[in-house]
This record gives sequence, structure tokens and C-alpha cells, in this order.
Amino acid sequence: MTQRGAVFIGPTVINLDFPAPEQDILPGVPWGQIEAFPSPAYWAYQVFARRLEVNLINYKLGRTLKEEVGACLLGGHGIPAAVGIAAFNKLKAYGAFETDVPSEDRLYELLSQPIDTGSKSVRYRFARQKARYLAAALNKLDVEAPPLGSGRQLRDWLTSIPGIGYKTASWVARNWLNTDDVAILDIHILRAGLLAGFFPEDLTVERDYLKLEQLFINFSEAMGVKASELDALIWYEMQASSKTVFSLIESLRGQPLAKLKPRLARAKNDQTNTGQASLQF
Repeated sequence: MTQRGAVFIGPTVINLDFPAPEQDILPGVPWGQIEAFPSPAYWAYQVFARRLEVNLINYKLGRTLKEEVGACLLGGHGIPAAVGIAAFNKLKAYGAFETDVPSEDRLYELLSQPIDTGSKSVRYRFARQKARYLAAALNKLDVEAPPLGSGRQLRDWLTSIPGIGYKTASWVARNWLNTDDVAILDIHILRAGLLAGFFPEDLTVERDYLKLEQLFINFSEAMGVKASELDALIWYEMQASSKTVFSLIESLRGQPLAKLKPRLARAKNDQTNTGQASLQF
């Protein structure tokens, strides 16, 4: 028996049918109920509902690949979305992503100055480190033509740049090429995969990125959705629903998944920092 979900668009009702909750989407991974966050059926319904509502995500942050690399490098782990975007816009205003690549010292000088986020003036963290990474990236892009045949080709090329790991490189490749052969994996995606059962418990993003990425792509293909859509949706909902996620993980205390219990301070911070979604997407 199938299960049905409905999408309401004005006066129109569109019904969506999904496999029965007990049916496996992958071996040992049941679809679950469409209303049960964070089951595979829940994610599938959300992706299709967003498509029907024309609630699609524009991934690109820059007008050129240099800008895209800059925006992603300046954001990410430890950098609030508003600060990363403000830093990117500041460097962009000073022509950092134009033909003449600024020196590392010049980038550091700009990043060291107070940055206006629109609501307050802040200091950018890791200014020296990010200036070094960004200078290396911009210089490489200035003298080499990156491979654009696939997301993985671009991602692997980007990881040869100091300071750019799989996550940042995949973020750039997904945004720039709108590709589905890479995935942007972090703790939110890992938790979703463990809770839904499509990630094994013995893999971590730090050690097993490529294995987890392939499992995620296999999962999205089995679901019949684009990996880029699913990745963005899961990230947004998991970080915006950290209180619920915390409760789910807390209920597994004493089980292997308990290792994913978020620190209380971080969980509270996630609940008040949902604006990070604008940078990830």
C-alpha cells in the first residue's frame, strides 16, 4: 500500500504518492512515513513539494568562478553567514576578484578592518589564514583553466588549493555548475543520514568524505530527486530545527548515535543563527 501526500497551491491540490512506510528505499533503509521528520519519505515529499511550489534555490553566490570561490572560502565553518557575505561584498567592492589579483597582504588588510554586516560592525575571524588561502586560490584561477566538465572534476581541482577541502570545493562546484555528482556534507547532513539510516555509524565526514558522498548520491538517486536539491533541503531543515534534532539524538542516549549529541551551547546557537542558510545555499 502506498502513502499519499498533498501539496496545496492556491485552490489546486496536487497529490503525491510514495511507497509504503515499511518498503525499503535501499537495503535495510525503510521509506518511513512522509510526516515523520527526518525519514526518507519526509525528505522526498519536501523536495517534490518545493518543486511544485516553484520554491527553487539559486545556488550561485558570485558572477564569476573567482567570486564563487571567494564567497565560499570566506564563509563556512566558524563564520556566521552575515559576516561571510559582508566580507565577500567588501572584497568585491575593492575589486579583489577582478583581473589583477591582490596580494595576500592586501587581502589581509581588507579583512582585518571592521566589516559592516548591515546590522553591526564586526571583526572577521581568521583574517590572516583566509587571506593566505584566498590569495592562493585567486592566483591559481588567474593562471590555470579549471576543468568544468563535471562537478567532481572541478571539485578535485579545487582541493589542490591550500585551505580548500572537500566540503568547500564541493560547495563551489555545486553552486557554479548546479551539479549533482558532488555533495556538501557537514554535521547536519551526517546526523540526518544516521537518523534516517542511510549512513552507517562508523563513518565520519573528516575521514570518509568520499564514501559518505557516494552513499548520499545513491540515496538521492533511489529517491528520484537531485542530490543538490536534497543536500540543500536537508541542511536547511536540520540546522533550522536543531531543537528537534537535539531531542531525537538525546532519545538515543546509550546507543551509537549518541556520539552525535550536539553541545548545548552550539544547539542554542544554531536555533538563533538560521541566517546561515543564505550562505550555504
